[in-house]
Amino acid sequence: MSQALLTVIGEDRPGIVAAVTQALFTADCSIGDASMMRLGGYFTIMQVIDYPRDLGSVEMALDPAIKRLNLRVHLDPISSVALTADMPNTRVTVYGADHPGIVAGVTGALAAIGFNVIDLESESSGSAERPLYVMVIQGYAPEGVESVRKAVVPLREREGVEIGVHPIEAAVF
Repeated sequence: MSQALLTVIGEDRPGIVAAVTQALFTADCSIGDASMMRLGGYFTIMQVIDYPRDLGSVEMALDPAIKRLNLRVHLDPISSVALTADMPNTRVTVYGADHPGIVAGVTGALAAIGFNVIDLESESSGSAERPLYVMVIQGYAPEGVESVRKAVVPLREREGVEIGVHPIEAAVF
């Protein structure tokens, strides 16, 4: 089996996930890590797939869905990479008046302490008069939650946002 990173984007409508995953199943692909979500008025899919034949057969299987749903698709062959041992141990939540620079400021402060962002979701909401920005980051803090709490203190005033830092307990099976 070979691996590829599949990226799909199109105007949000019912049936995108069903069409793409059925095409992948038809091409004997397996879906690994995946993120599928609506962003604005668009729907996006990013996923790692395992495919048994050539990438051209995957593209051919996806072609009817791409044309029918007017999707843009990109397939990148990737080498298999061993999973890192970094499991998320910290959740950072950010709320405040929307303005440019929030994401850059917060992620810059986190990068400075070696924080590895594993998942980041954000949403602009509110109104034109009162724009609100909400961001949730999960990641790995090598020095623990307290190091993150200290790193974000200056951002509360500089960025004018509320920032919460919470430990993520590892699941035990």
